[in-house]
Amino acid sequence: MDLKDQVVLVTGGARGIGRAIAENFAKRGAHLVIADISLSSAEETAREISAAGVRTLAVGLDVSKSNDVAAAFEKIMKDFGRIDVVINNAGITKDGLILRMKEEDWDAVISINLKGVFLCSKEAVKLMVKQRYGRIVNIASVVAFMGNPGQANYSASKAGIVGLTKTIAKEYASRGVTVNAVAPGFIATAMTDALPDNIRQEMLKSIPVGTFGTVDDVANAVAFLASPDNGYITGQVIHVNGGMYM
Repeated sequence: MDLKDQVVLVTGGARGIGRAIAENFAKRGAHLVIADISLSSAEETAREISAAGVRTLAVGLDVSKSNDVAAAFEKIMKDFGRIDVVINNAGITKDGLILRMKEEDWDAVISINLKGVFLCSKEAVKLMVKQRYGRIVNIASVVAFMGNPGQANYSASKAGIVGLTKTIAKEYASRGVTVNAVAPGFIATAMTDALPDNIRQEMLKSIPVGTFGTVDDVANAVAFLASPDNGYITGQVIHVNGGMYM
């Protein structure tokens, strides 16, 4: 999975899974654009990743705003002259049972998680079609397929990403652009580390391999789909969940 000199945009790339994806790509020789709602966090991550010997660019970006997205892509083209890979990772949660869920919490999650993928993919496709080459990888979730109590908005947004992925894949496969998704399950993060032990044990019972996944598990799957070697894979979802959904 050689990604040397590929220009890669990772939204929500300053921390968590997004940062792990960016670091993984940097190790493979890619140049990184770290986009995040917090410009200072993006700048810090970009600075640290540049130690791998690759070029980096930090961009402050609210993926739910079309003007912000257009400006970010314009800046990327000005600095790099092309964009080869877009990883749509930015996302938020605002959990609550549906009877208690506020309309603004529904709108916020759909706007960032789903509309953000639409806006970033639209800008990416404009450029990739001209290049006759591109890779888009969207971060979905196991809850898109299983549902999850208290996450109606999040589950709906991630299920929407799956449908969007397959549709864009069909629209632009003939132009050299592949579009795929990765659906993580329970991944070890600071949030899961902070859970009470009894809750963690209940969660682990639902995972056949018996452990939480790691951010590197997700990043490796993303790198696989983003590789120039995988031009015959499009419209697919890779599940990274230890077998909790098959």
